[in-house]
Amino acid sequence: MKASVFFTHQEVARPELRGQTAVVIDVLRATSTIVAALDAGATAIHPVVSVADAVRLATSLGRGEALLAGERGGRRVEGFHLGNSPAEFTTERVHAKRVVMSTTNGTAALVAASAAQRTVVASLVNLSAVAAEVAAAERLAVVCAGHAGRFSMDDALCAGMLLRRLSERTAALELDDSGRAALALASSFEVDADSLLRCAWGAVLAGLGREDDVRWCARVDALDLVPELSDGLIRS
Repeated sequence: MKASVFFTHQEVARPELRGQTAVVIDVLRATSTIVAALDAGATAIHPVVSVADAVRLATSLGRGEALLAGERGGRRVEGFHLGNSPAEFTTERVHAKRVVMSTTNGTAALVAASAAQRTVVASLVNLSAVAAEVAAAERLAVVCAGHAGRFSMDDALCAGMLLRRLSERTAALELDDSGRAALALASSFEVDADSLLRCAWGAVLAGLGREDDVRWCARVDALDLVPELSDGLIRS
């Protein structure tokens, strides 16, 4: 397997992903929340970049059929049914519903990675399940959402942990420089809720009263679920 890591979704050139398997990571919080939503019984997630596009798509699907979810600056978008907190995506709220989601970084990363032959959604909570799912890929692109076009420690740590699990499955893992850096980073830090709260975005979320979200997202291998993006829809 040849694996590359992109520390922000802005680094991704869509044509270079063709023929590859892409893994998209936004630990705090979009990919973690997507896993939570599907685990709670949502039928599908529609990731879109802009708020306006989210509203248009939800309207075309029918407001009785689709829920609007998303955030800007860590806060729920005004008028949306849900924000980007996994705690909001309960069975009572999302079971048998489609969710149209737009977040600051995560959904943009998913759209950027959608040019890949296969695109799966990863976070700490489903890390080992994703590693098992993509272990047979010949070429892997690990796309971190980052934050506002910059490196994000939580995503990079998750990327490194994924690569470490893959290295345990195959002796033929070839990494680019970013992949080697992510692997070294994950080998140097203990990843838990406190370490995520020390990350820049984790601290911001805690300041917004969302420390419980950070702790939820830090639960490594809590769920055995691999969401996959195909034709604009994420399903498990």
